[in-house]
Amino acid sequence: MTQELLQRRFHFISGLPRSGSTLLSAILSQNPRFQASMSSPLGSMFDTMLGELSDHNEYSVFITNDQRRRILKGLFDGYYGPEFGAGVIFDTNRVWCTRLEALRQLFPHSKIIACVRHVSWVIDSIERLVRRNIFQPSGIFNYKPGGTVYSRAEGLAKGDGLVGFAHNAVKQAFYSDDPSNLMLLRFETLTNEPARAIAAVYNFIGEPAYSHDFNNVQYEADAFDRRLGTPGLHTVRPKVEPVARSSVLPPDLFHRYENEAFWLEPALNSGKVKVV
Repeated sequence: MTQELLQRRFHFISGLPRSGSTLLSAILSQNPRFQASMSSPLGSMFDTMLGELSDHNEYSVFITNDQRRRILKGLFDGYYGPEFGAGVIFDTNRVWCTRLEALRQLFPHSKIIACVRHVSWVIDSIERLVRRNIFQPSGIFNYKPGGTVYSRAEGLAKGDGLVGFAHNAVKQAFYSDDPSNLMLLRFETLTNEPARAIAAVYNFIGEPAYSHDFNNVQYEADAFDRRLGTPGLHTVRPKVEPVARSSVLPPDLFHRYENEAFWLEPALNSGKVKVV
């Protein structure tokens, strides 16, 4: 392994879907020292390997915790091989908020930036995508065209749903014993004040400032989105700015989830997590 690979730093982007993680990655990737992209398969690979290294495996008696650490860390070195020349790697996956302590042990200097947004607006954003692609059932709902806006919202918000799992994962990290390697980045801050948001990220990860162009952000994952039956899922507008709009959700459904933004209550932030 080259000295450059040994000196690389890993950080992690996590949080709620439709909350700015792809936008954040697109902005950060303007810095030639950084590698950042949409969600990678490493999160599911990590969890699968954890299971295979457990006592579920009859050969686990031959596996020590030190070996587990080396094998799990090797997933990152193998996935981000020499072809990724960046000195700082940001891997994105919603599962990382459930692996706060494991990542701290594998990468002691790593940080997790969790992107958050009002749950009502997250569900609204997904519903808007579904309606925009009316002739393409989405993989988000297992390509099933049936249901209503209510059943879709309820499926998203349940504990193992796309939104519910991510929300619970952020909450678990937020209230963990030691959340010092966690920062929450609000979608509203990223879109309204991108310079302040990115400056906070750089300060949190301890990297020197870089001059980003918030009027010319580029990102493309059209082939992935089409395969998922959800064109536009990872579309990033060139200019970072807020977009005012009314919700497509019925009012009663929108109000059902509007009080889930626990990160806005300072009294609940017992771990003094940085919220930007």
